[in-house]
Amino acid sequence: MPKKIIFMGTPMFAVPILKSLYQNGYPISVVYTQPPKKSQRGQKINKSPIQGISETLNLDFRVPQTLKDNNEEYEFIKKLDADLALVVAYGNLIPKNFLKLTKKGFINIHGSILPKLRGAAPIQRSIMNLDDETGISIMKIVEELDSGPVSNIYKIKIERNNNTQEISEKLSILAAEKILENIDNILEDKVKFVQQDHSKATYAKKIDKKEGQIDWNTEAPRIIGKINGLNPRPGAFFSFKGERYKILKAEIGNSIGKVGEVLSEKLEIACSNNQSIKILEIQRQGKKPQKIGEFMLGSQIKKGSILSNV
Repeated sequence: MPKKIIFMGTPMFAVPILKSLYQNGYPISVVYTQPPKKSQRGQKINKSPIQGISETLNLDFRVPQTLKDNNEEYEFIKKLDADLALVVAYGNLIPKNFLKLTKKGFINIHGSILPKLRGAAPIQRSIMNLDDETGISIMKIVEELDSGPVSNIYKIKIERNNNTQEISEKLSILAAEKILENIDNILEDKVKFVQQDHSKATYAKKIDKKEGQIDWNTEAPRIIGKINGLNPRPGAFFSFKGERYKILKAEIGNSIGKVGEVLSEKLEIACSNNQSIKILEIQRQGKKPQKIGEFMLGSQIKKGSILSNV
């Protein structure tokens, strides 16, 4: 009798993993993803990337607002009598009573080296923390957030110029490859799940847009970490004469000046500890991204300007 797998995921990060399962012949009985959302101006309905690929692959999908107290979805999954549920950045809480509805449990692919960085934003936080490496952890879901036993961890290096989008893509491709052997072993009871050392747990709380504001009284590597960690969303920014500027790419400079001072015509800015950063790509509020040479041609931000922290 063929195995039955439930897939739960929402963002682009989950798409290569679902495609890998489908292309390698794994039987996806149903896909769960978050429901479509209205764009900010309410003119357009945006489906999740997982809903989009499910439609393309002609996979059945369901989009409940929540699973909490949702008897309809509970009964649906119970009746399915699935062997395994695979969860990849689904974004909805899976209630405790659901976790017993598949024979081999609910398996999560989490974007950190557990028990480090449990929670909503592990990739962003890892880059912002200036970590040298990150990875994916394949774990069994339990009631407490990201605290279940782990079967395998796969690591990659973080280069200082890597941003969140680049690391997300690397981890997603890695997960799409590694999940195949893991699913086989889980279904055949050939895998051992090991309890995490909870005393070493750290947490990656959800990103608040306000965190994007740059404090120039910070050391240059930390500012670069924030720029890379918050790229592409929500972005690291500063304000000048009432307008917001999002920094898309920067590197450490070698000039010295007063904190927040623009030190060159190429937008090098002084930070704490006699350090500086050079902005390479920038986006003025309401405008398209620009390379710094093009941006400076028409910019009011000149050498000698002071960028405050407000």
